[in-house]
Amino acid sequence: MAPDTVSLRYFLVLAQELNFTRAAARIGIAQPALSARMRRLEAELGTSLLVRNTRSVALTTAGAALAESAPPALAALDRAWDTARNAGAGELGTLRIGYSLSAGAETAPALVDRLIRSSPGLEVGAVPMATPEISPAVADGRIDAGITRGEQPGRGVRRFLLRRERVGVQLAQHHPLAEHPEIEIADAAAYPLRLPDRTANPVIHDQLSALFRDTRPNPRFHTPAVSFDMFQRDLRDGLTLAPAGEAAVTALSAGLTWRPLQGAPTLTLHLVLPRVQSPLHRRILTVAKTLAHEVHWLPD
Repeated sequence: MAPDTVSLRYFLVLAQELNFTRAAARIGIAQPALSARMRRLEAELGTSLLVRNTRSVALTTAGAALAESAPPALAALDRAWDTARNAGAGELGTLRIGYSLSAGAETAPALVDRLIRSSPGLEVGAVPMATPEISPAVADGRIDAGITRGEQPGRGVRRFLLRRERVGVQLAQHHPLAEHPEIEIADAAAYPLRLPDRTANPVIHDQLSALFRDTRPNPRFHTPAVSFDMFQRDLRDGLTLAPAGEAAVTALSAGLTWRPLQGAPTLTLHLVLPRVQSPLHRRILTVAKTLAHEVHWLPD
């Protein structure tokens, strides 16, 4: 059986001091207790480590060998304990996050960056996914966490509010409505409204389209042929407006701006985790909550 590490650490102090009184004082225990520890250590090893007399202490050949070999072994053991503790705290491992495309403008990158900075032992990977696929992927373990807009349905998961943001519209900087600090919902509805395909995110598609349900004449919704159209020519040309959350401001293309819709309810983003959570999941949640309050995604 290997000797206990406490006695081994005490021995290394004694090997440096070569004096029981000074070593005991440095460790913070009584001298008789240190002597008893050393006798027990020698008994466990089956060999003498120290030559004692009334005036001095010297290392035997075995003691000198142990004094040389023990420090790197203890350092390796300390690293093993740290690794276990970090894993138990959810600060070690591989983390897979799926996020809806609209969360990629600001929310997902900010959370990934915070996770990497706060837990260097985590290997974090994030991939865009169709929103309806995120909760099932979290539930069956294909990904560890998800970021979605709205209260997406799903079994086997828990959703935590991550962000609230105002609803507005993206529009061309030269558009007449861009002159207003806020835009009336009815005024925005007078123009074709650019919404992504409903299959990409039914919850948010329905929430955004419902904003204009009571306007007259009935709003005209336009779905782009390319679901993730980087160029957005129709917006740039001032032909359409695109309802969007305030995070869109951080990723506006040249020639576009964003204005809030007066009286519109907020949009929400949620962190999706499995219902049964590991230390890694709890770590994600802790970091996400801290970030959300620090950058004012949520009210205090």
